[in-house]
Amino acid sequence: MDPRSEVLLRQAQRFRGPVLLAGLPADDLLGHLPDALGWSWQAGDQASLEQRFPERCHFGIRAPALECRVAVLFLPKSRELTDYLLTALAARVGPAGEVFLVGEKRAGIERAGKQLAAFGAPRKLDSARHCQLWEAQVERAPKTPDPQAWAERFSLDLVDGALQVVSLPGVFSHGRLDKGSALLLQHLDGLPRGPLLDFGCGAGVLGAWLKRHYPDSPVHLLDVDAFAVESSRLTLAANGLDAEVIAADSLQAVPGELAAIVSNPPFHQGVHTDYQATEAMLRDARRHLLAKGELRMVANAFLKYPPLIEEHLGACRTLAATDGFRVYRASRR
Repeated sequence: MDPRSEVLLRQAQRFRGPVLLAGLPADDLLGHLPDALGWSWQAGDQASLEQRFPERCHFGIRAPALECRVAVLFLPKSRELTDYLLTALAARVGPAGEVFLVGEKRAGIERAGKQLAAFGAPRKLDSARHCQLWEAQVERAPKTPDPQAWAERFSLDLVDGALQVVSLPGVFSHGRLDKGSALLLQHLDGLPRGPLLDFGCGAGVLGAWLKRHYPDSPVHLLDVDAFAVESSRLTLAANGLDAEVIAADSLQAVPGELAAIVSNPPFHQGVHTDYQATEAMLRDARRHLLAKGELRMVANAFLKYPPLIEEHLGACRTLAATDGFRVYRASRR
């Protein structure tokens, strides 16, 4: 059981009846709270929860339509996303409803608890398992938030013209182009013809660039996070581009074989370092690439990906190394 869920269950009497659990971990919490409904925006967690608790967890960027007076947010990493989600939950429970916030101390729960003050007086209820539980009764109920109104929109001045980017709260490098992606964009010429994939697409910068530069190639964008998936769709639309965007945590969700995989892969899940998604992608890349298909990815220089690339795919060449990042290229042998 996740320690945040354990802290919640120490106060189980507060969570009887319909409860909305937002950002819940993929553990057995729903089994302990039979009248609760989950709300997840992480595709891997959603798949696990749906398998064990069918139809009891909603996936997406908008709060599900549940009539409830109590909602719980499991603290996400992003302060902007926390603000959006608390607003959505406060709107869902309405005046005199209760919003709870639970998270790890090292994730900044003490600071985040104060964000409840926008809706009512926050108070700390419990502290255990290196976690805290906060609560506020809603005195100032907001309107249901429109996610697009919370988006950051910016333009990238590229050699072939401006690229419009739409980034929702919580998406990697929210509101700006990160150094890794900027470097990778300089080394994406000459990709093989055929289906292309942007793995871990974030706000869709790489995928949109691919579709603009390889208009005859089918382009897929994949991310585990529903906010990233929606951001990518909005970015594509803002540039008049058509590509498939997939919410999933592995290459298994991509239809057919690929001519190339392009990626600035994540290595954090919340506050925790997590290389599993990238390592799984590298292990599976060979099975999803066409003959002589390519991988091009950027990563922090300290991450030891070249041996893994060579083990599962082929000879790894470093195309660029600057500002602590490296761009790697490999072809399926």
